Amino acid sequence: MMDAPKGTKNQQSPAKQEFIEKSKAFWNPNKTQFWQDQNVDLVIDRREGYLLYDMDGRRLIDVHLNGGTYNIGHRHPELIEVLHRGTTRFDMGNHHFPALGRTALAEELAKVCGGGMQYTMYTAGGAEAIDLAIKCARNATQKRKILSIVNAYHGHSGLSVATGADRFSKTFLSDRPDEFFHVPFNDLNAMEDALKAKDFAAVIMETIPATYGFPMPVPGYLTGVKKLCERYDALYIADEVQTGLMRTGEMWGYQRYGIEPDLMVTGKGISGGMYPIACVVATERAAVWLKQDGFAHMSTMGGAELGCLVALKTLEILQRPQIRPIVNYISETMHSGLTEIMKLYSDFFVGIRQCGVVMGLEFDYPEGAKPVMKHLYEHGVWAIFSTLDPRVLQFKPGVLMPNALCEELLERVERAIGLARDECMGSKSRRRKAAE
Repeated sequence: MMDAPKGTKNQQSPAKQEFIEKSKAFWNPNKTQFWQDQNVDLVIDRREGYLLYDMDGRRLIDVHLNGGTYNIGHRHPELIEVLHRGTTRFDMGNHHFPALGRTALAEELAKVCGGGMQYTMYTAGGAEAIDLAIKCARNATQKRKILSIVNAYHGHSGLSVATGADRFSKTFLSDRPDEFFHVPFNDLNAMEDALKAKDFAAVIMETIPATYGFPMPVPGYLTGVKKLCERYDALYIADEVQTGLMRTGEMWGYQRYGIEPDLMVTGKGISGGMYPIACVVATERAAVWLKQDGFAHMSTMGGAELGCLVALKTLEILQRPQIRPIVNYISETMHSGLTEIMKLYSDFFVGIRQCGVVMGLEFDYPEGAKPVMKHLYEHGVWAIFSTLDPRVLQFKPGVLMPNALCEELLERVERAIGLARDECMGSKSRRRKAAE
């Protein structure tokens, strides 16, 4: 029996109400109010494994994972231990000098990435890492133009935001039509038309576009993009920030699709959610600047030694032999359960986009994922709609989610989707009609 939801918006404690008002006053008024308008009054307090606890006591199963940051769960005990032990000897370090953790992590990444990717460069976050990957491509090719996908998302910093949707770039006057170009996803003809002039430094691809709602690459698309890059002398940058680290059933999503990129970016989950770190892993050609002028890019907090220790432990956990079967089990359990739920509400819940535990749930209603998100929240599940396609709910179970929690999650999802369907479609669900 599922516990009754606690701490709904109408039951906010005075302490939470005060905190939310302070967030509007001192942090981000528009974002704070947006969540209030969506009936999501979440203020995260305690967190453990794949569970979040609101400051008013609400328990939530986390299938948002902050974009995959908590891929192996919140506050994984082995990461806490390695971070605690690390602080007895290390701190952030000095980015100018060789360091034990930094070199060890780079060596490990070269091993797990393969494909001739030998060098690792460090940043503090994914967007900064995308910037660095673009700079590497420009240096290596001596060309400026960058090609990405319509409605892509690669971060919010200076160069990364220009690769994404207008929604983000125009706000800060960062749209650069003379340097950054976009073509539709899954369209090789459009990709080739753009590249054939041979004046692009790189194509940057999220292996599965996350903020666009996880549309799946059609068979042969990504390998086709890589071949076009080779034909027209553009580097292939794989953005694995949300699809890497066993989320597709392989360590990196590009391995699932048979790609060997020139540069790969990882962030979010490699930090274990415990210490900020992101990485660019590159072939010798793509990282040639490291032999020309190793001082050309610097990041004071990039490659922090404590972060490297956490990242090494994260990679070690994910390479254990039991991890792949666990991911496959979760993937199959979720697909089977969600397929049954889709049968119940087939006029509303119309699609499951899935590769491993990378999942997008598609609803046949304008911005249909928003009411689903709301009802999930009311029933103890935190998932988020896709910003660039709000018909789709980003649904991202963790790679270590226990069996019992998987089953509980599906129960709660079934109830929430039924209620969202009733709200959107204005009629009772098929199952309830049959019961009458």
